[in-house]
Amino acid sequence: MVNCAQVGRRGLFNRYAGNPILTATQWPYPAHTVFNPGAVEVDGETVLLNRVEDLRGFSHLTVARSENGRSHWEIDSSPTFTHSKDEEQWGLEDPRIVWLEDYQKYAVTYVSFSPSGPQVSLGMTEDFRSLERLGAVLPPEDKDACLFPRSFEDKFVLIHRPIVRGEPHIWLSTSPDLIHWGNHKILIPRRGGWWDNARVGLGTQPIETSEGWLIIYHGARDTASGSLYRVGLALLDLEEPWRLMRRSEEWVFGPHEEYEFLGDVPGVVFPSGAILDEETGELRVYYGAADTSVGLAMADIDEVLDYLKNCPDS
Repeated sequence: MVNCAQVGRRGLFNRYAGNPILTATQWPYPAHTVFNPGAVEVDGETVLLNRVEDLRGFSHLTVARSENGRSHWEIDSSPTFTHSKDEEQWGLEDPRIVWLEDYQKYAVTYVSFSPSGPQVSLGMTEDFRSLERLGAVLPPEDKDACLFPRSFEDKFVLIHRPIVRGEPHIWLSTSPDLIHWGNHKILIPRRGGWWDNARVGLGTQPIETSEGWLIIYHGARDTASGSLYRVGLALLDLEEPWRLMRRSEEWVFGPHEEYEFLGDVPGVVFPSGAILDEETGELRVYYGAADTSVGLAMADIDEVLDYLKNCPDS
């Protein structure tokens, strides 16, 4: 039994010994930093869609593939997806990926940086070599978005993080067609005085489990030396994902290693993609470290769910 008091002492997540698993020094073309990847398993192979910042300061997305999801990465020789429209003219950032059952394609939600600010855009792909762009789905300023992999009550459901009245909470919205969005509501609010009091945002894509939808999110606390980005957990109802059932009171994973403090933005672990091995129960979480490299942390899904079930009702 893993309870809320135990997690701070022993932790749920263990870092991969070979971290960081991806850095700009491995890239086949000039790049400044590599971080915040979306993750998915395709035909038994791990595919990471990485945010890559070029030497101008603009970001694009590049695929890296691995058979074991840990090492021996094969990286596309040139940027996989680059900006192509006015709404994307300052780059593409922070993708999240799900297999969208209704379309039988991979749905990629990402931040398109427009002259009006960051906004959530949506694309579809079958092979991670071409991207069918559906355009911006919500106005700026908005980030940290992902669809659920299936519809509920004939509606698609999106988690995202708009800035409303200057307040950065995690919101949920629904749509009948991926174009018109409504039923906007706060799903996971930031908490004043807590470790996640400055801002919260979705981390990895929602993960379906026997106990509900596992939400791995990031929370920030502003300190005298800058912001600390750490990781929290939540559990949503399996059939009504707009219903928050559990939320961790404490953070469960935070910056500790040198590569998580030495970089463009020190003190950051930013989860953005995850893969769950249904047979072994291993949960692999891929995260951006200090906005500079990609790290990997592993957990046992049963321990994660056991921990959440012992957290207070929300």
